[in-house]
Amino acid sequence: MDVGAFVKFKNDVVKNCSRIIVGKDEVIEQLAVCLIASGHVLLEDVPGTGKTMLLRAFSRSIGGEFRRIQFTPDLLPSDLTGINFFNQKTGEFEFRPGPLFAQIILADEINRATPRSQSALLEVMEEKQISVDGTSYRMTEPYMVMATQNPIESYGTFPLPEAQMDRFFMRLKLGYMTREQEISVLRRPDAKQLLEEIFPVVSSEEIEALRVGFSEVRVSDDIANYIMDIVNSTRTNETIANGVSTRGSLALYRASQIYAAMQGRDYVIPEDVKKEALCVLPHRIMLVSSSHADYTRFISNLIEGIEVPLEKL
Repeated sequence: MDVGAFVKFKNDVVKNCSRIIVGKDEVIEQLAVCLIASGHVLLEDVPGTGKTMLLRAFSRSIGGEFRRIQFTPDLLPSDLTGINFFNQKTGEFEFRPGPLFAQIILADEINRATPRSQSALLEVMEEKQISVDGTSYRMTEPYMVMATQNPIESYGTFPLPEAQMDRFFMRLKLGYMTREQEISVLRRPDAKQLLEEIFPVVSSEEIEALRVGFSEVRVSDDIANYIMDIVNSTRTNETIANGVSTRGSLALYRASQIYAAMQGRDYVIPEDVKKEALCVLPHRIMLVSSSHADYTRFISNLIEGIEVPLEKL
């Protein structure tokens, strides 16, 4: 396999998006991993840290039809999927597609909508299709839902259902910039102006080739067992009410393969698994005692207690 194509894809996307979002190269790289894995991403942080602008820059970098949906408490499921309406000129019912009929969907502040509207995303995220009045419509690839979420303790938010959380391939946090980085942002032109200067750096055909090629990255039996040790530790830990699902273990396996390829390797090492586990697993567990715990740190501590496979000489 040609790992050089993965490295080039990562470098081009990171360089492009870094013109808008400063100092967040690792988050941009994880977005690229998520795209190649045909997954969806949930970007969580306080308002005003650049979540929406990052996802806009990323969508422009990879091309494809883009739609932004502002989630509000009065949003209905049909506002997302579309409706069949009666055309008085033709005397027949016609389907009017909703904003989900694009390729790159930005679901802004997804947890401001009610659970009923949030659940309208479940089918399209899992099956890449939308069913309306008994008719199913396939989505055009590459298809990706990129959602932003305000912290649960923020005013006017609704927690996402567990089934929907599990369908997000990753949950990422942007965080604040450093002092020097933020000063550089203050001095530069407006971000909206910079956004107009961003153009696609990869084609749909290249993305599809990468999606097919990452499966050739080798995962040894020791690494596969290491992945399962991490997953099983979430299922047997007494402080965890719900452990990582099989969908989660598959996500960790694939993410490790793609991340390894983006580092220029055709094989996975334990450090790849550790890195991706912190993005793929935390939102898939639920603790018994606290619903506001630092799940990422909890997974990190859990991994530290698991024996790492060593190379056999």
